[in-house]
Amino acid sequence: MLSAEDAVAIIRSGDRVFLHTAAATPQRLIEAMVARAEELRAVEIVSLHTEGDALYARPEYQDSFRLNAFFVGKNVRHAVQEGLGDAMPIFLSDVPSMFHNRILPLDVALVHVSPPDRHGYCSLGVSVDASLAAVHTARHVIAQVNPAMPRTHGEGMLHVSKIHAMVAVDDPLPETPRHELTVVEQCIGRNIASIVEDGATLQMGIGAIPDATLAALGSHRDLGIHTEMFSDGVVELIEKGVITGRKKRTHKEIVVASFLVGTRRLFDFVDDNPLVEMLPSDYVNDTREIRKNPKVTAINSAIEIDMSGQVCADSIGQKYFSGVGGQMDFIRGAALSEGGKPIIAIPSTTRNGSSRIVAHLKPGAGVVTTRAHVHYVVTEFGIVNLHGKNLRQRAEALASIAHPDFREDICRSARDLYGPKSFC
Repeated sequence: MLSAEDAVAIIRSGDRVFLHTAAATPQRLIEAMVARAEELRAVEIVSLHTEGDALYARPEYQDSFRLNAFFVGKNVRHAVQEGLGDAMPIFLSDVPSMFHNRILPLDVALVHVSPPDRHGYCSLGVSVDASLAAVHTARHVIAQVNPAMPRTHGEGMLHVSKIHAMVAVDDPLPETPRHELTVVEQCIGRNIASIVEDGATLQMGIGAIPDATLAALGSHRDLGIHTEMFSDGVVELIEKGVITGRKKRTHKEIVVASFLVGTRRLFDFVDDNPLVEMLPSDYVNDTREIRKNPKVTAINSAIEIDMSGQVCADSIGQKYFSGVGGQMDFIRGAALSEGGKPIIAIPSTTRNGSSRIVAHLKPGAGVVTTRAHVHYVVTEFGIVNLHGKNLRQRAEALASIAHPDFREDICRSARDLYGPKSFC
């Protein structure tokens, strides 16, 4: 074992460095790397969502480090929006190919693993996603080794012979606690749950709406999980016998994911648990794999949706906010699944009271899910299915689940654009 300072000494100016994802973010290694800022220049940092302080994204380090993010989280949003970092629009299913195909060849991968077992294998734990491709392709792999990292089943095993430097730490993983659900969120969750069928295979993310949906599924039966990530709410439904995976056709009776975010309860649940398989995102998010399961119900959120069905999920106007992620992977995969239901779920209004269902997206807004791909849209005011509807019918349907204060504005815009025969 080395000190973190000695381990990161291998990083050179101009290197491209990958950071392990989400709850596996290797904070000690990042801190040691940033401590070398005075001697490093133009180090490119590539990552998906990370937890903790992203020290490398601070303005004072802009000559030393430059972020190139596949997904923009809260900790680096300021850097991207202020031009101190870059964002790459990309499907999560495509990220591993950036490394495998050497489109973005990696010099160093900074990862966070469990201690090696008696055979010398460490586990990538709560993040396999694109991290597996990173450790298989980087010229140098530096790992912080932590007994708090769960050993997960699946494909996230890494032999010590593949690790160039190891740093011992004993730190708790960053936790993402659930917050108390609002009335609006509970209503949306119940609306989604009302169209989830018994035996469905679920994909959901983290946050209030997935939590509210999971909380409303307690009376369902034989649900399965094939999702890019999950959190504590899934554990509760497994323990209640709601999630069994018996109706799945692939990975039957197994929970499939590529990364995890949640609390210690979740991390303890997945530790050495053969019920859960952590697999790379180019497999988990592959539409060819997603569609094999029956009744895939994909639950995704958005920032706004226009009256034609275009879904903006990665930006607020020209301000890049998050990322493409796995939304399109699962929206399309669910649409191709037998009995599948792709769902976009949003509160009808923003926190400042503006409508999320709009006549036109903000100038510069990014379309993540196209109007040709969108099917179900859910708000606290109801559920509509846009698939098979023309533009006028879509406007009418979306107006019906918009906040009442904005319905007439949407209808007026629809009449102006599509003609007076609109039913709005």
